[in-house]
Amino acid sequence: MQHQYRVLIVEDDPMVSMINEQYVNRSKDFRVVGKCRDGKSALDFLEQNDVDLMVLDVFMPLMDGFETLRQIRKNKKSVDVIMVTAANDRSSLEEALHLGAVDYLVKPFTYDRFRIALDKYISHLEAFKSVDVLNQKNIDYIFGNSHKKNDEQSPKGIQEKTLNTILDEMKKNPSAWMTGEEVAERIGLTGVTVRRYLNHLAEKGELLSEIDYETGGRPCMRYRLTNHRRSTDN
Repeated sequence: MQHQYRVLIVEDDPMVSMINEQYVNRSKDFRVVGKCRDGKSALDFLEQNDVDLMVLDVFMPLMDGFETLRQIRKNKKSVDVIMVTAANDRSSLEEALHLGAVDYLVKPFTYDRFRIALDKYISHLEAFKSVDVLNQKNIDYIFGNSHKKNDEQSPKGIQEKTLNTILDEMKKNPSAWMTGEEVAERIGLTGVTVRRYLNHLAEKGELLSEIDYETGGRPCMRYRLTNHRRSTDN
């Protein structure tokens, strides 16, 4: 039986928690073993259960993500953490790095970006397992491995013509939020292809992305031009 990494999701928003669980379960290498709505409950869960990786929100009641991670480090719990937050300020990022977070995701994030975080976690573990004796060369490999993996996960086969076609369509109504399916219908490409390009543009900072919960069904991603892109195009 294939080994699966055990994941604990710590998120006070039930809808975001559900989406994170769906993202985790799309990978055969991971399985969700628990969900908590605050840091205190997460610490209690860790006392009773084995967990390999936590997807940890920052802003939560009772105990926020940073305090939770500080307690985990203090208690010397062997668990890695991917931080999730709506904040993109420098101090929060510095705190996450200081506390040894594997990755730092700013809401809303795409599945592709979430998958990169999971792959980064796996590559980090594999780097440690692949060396018997530590020397400077091996240490440099371990510290640089996640960056290499991140580069490898950059979208392949991105064509400039298609990219410009999608951007031109977004520019026609720069203030409007659009789903991948809406863009695909307008330019005559498949939804899968268009979503890949939209996610690529969002990662580059050309587009904003957010999760739309008001769909009457399964939440979906929607996109619009960034303020910077809108101002330079006008």
